[in-house]
Amino acid sequence: MFGKKIPLFSLMGFKVGIDLTWLILAVLITWSLAKGLFPNYFDGYSNATYWWMSVAGALGLFVSIVFHEFCHSLVARRFGMPIKGITLFLFGGVAEMNEEPQSPKAEFLMALMGPVSSAALGGLLALIVFAGRRVDWSGPITGVLTYLVWLNLILAGFNLLPAFPLDGGRVLRSILWKIKGNLRWATRIASGLGSGIGLFFIIIGIMTFIMGGFIGGMWYFLIGMFIRWASQMSYKQLMMRKALGGEPIGRFMKTDPVTIPSSTSVKQLVNDYFYRFHYKMFPVADNGDLIGCVDTKQVKELPKDEWADHTVSEVTQPCSVTNTITPETDAMKVLSQMNKTGNSRLLVTEQNKLVGIVTLKDMLKFLSMKIDLEQE
Repeated sequence: MFGKKIPLFSLMGFKVGIDLTWLILAVLITWSLAKGLFPNYFDGYSNATYWWMSVAGALGLFVSIVFHEFCHSLVARRFGMPIKGITLFLFGGVAEMNEEPQSPKAEFLMALMGPVSSAALGGLLALIVFAGRRVDWSGPITGVLTYLVWLNLILAGFNLLPAFPLDGGRVLRSILWKIKGNLRWATRIASGLGSGIGLFFIIIGIMTFIMGGFIGGMWYFLIGMFIRWASQMSYKQLMMRKALGGEPIGRFMKTDPVTIPSSTSVKQLVNDYFYRFHYKMFPVADNGDLIGCVDTKQVKELPKDEWADHTVSEVTQPCSVTNTITPETDAMKVLSQMNKTGNSRLLVTEQNKLVGIVTLKDMLKFLSMKIDLEQE
């Protein structure tokens, strides 16, 4: 889901970071508050005052979303669900889970905690605003706190929409899961509803844009696109976990991989292997012993007119955890490793012996076949 992630801090063991898209959101929120909301609702202040109110409001948004996701994460931890961290991005924030909840109860409580926490934070801020007015607090401070009250209440209400994977969609899925006892069926229903709600937002965005509301229309459209995409992807991810989870990678690997003898010339490597098999990386092995790996990056560091004068052993790099796995490794962990490293081919090794190669293409073929044969 995310691009470049910037780590910020840890909160009770949860790593909090922001995606670069969050910076876009922060700028847009600050600008719209300084030029729109605050001047319209709290008049009589200087331009500089509106800008610092807007910066404070954007920081308050950051804290509110982190608090919302942090409460999700606490409940997830309570039920034994591993959370990798909390990431803020263009459309809010997410507690990154490695796996599905273990029971409908766990999902219901975890999902419901987000909106409840946002509503509670909004209520607490409302009490602070009320107390501040009684003691005649500064108008700009009251303005920022009032904005944060409504922000958290809207955040709670929006997340209760039954659009999976929003909190309301997860609550709906947990109820359907409990009724029928089928997580896959419940996810399909909740995801379908989420996709429909996303389409509704897209239509509202287009209509708003046509009627002259460019900024509002843009946000409705983008939010609808995100909800629709997230709903569809969430169902696909569940299908993938169900199909591949618990499967040892030894089941997918090819046991007769093409290997390169270390004495091969670089020119022969390029002509007889790279150009013939079209792979960017090959294992280097002599007499069954894995020596290392060679890829196009090492070859490109040599001038082309010197390829015939050098052997593969001179450009071979040691294999590492980024491109090797064991036959017992879970298939879902392999997919995660491929995603993180960008390697679509991994060497399967055992006691420094190359026993096979697994490719993303082969895993996806198995996934497609299993879903086709076992779909309900």
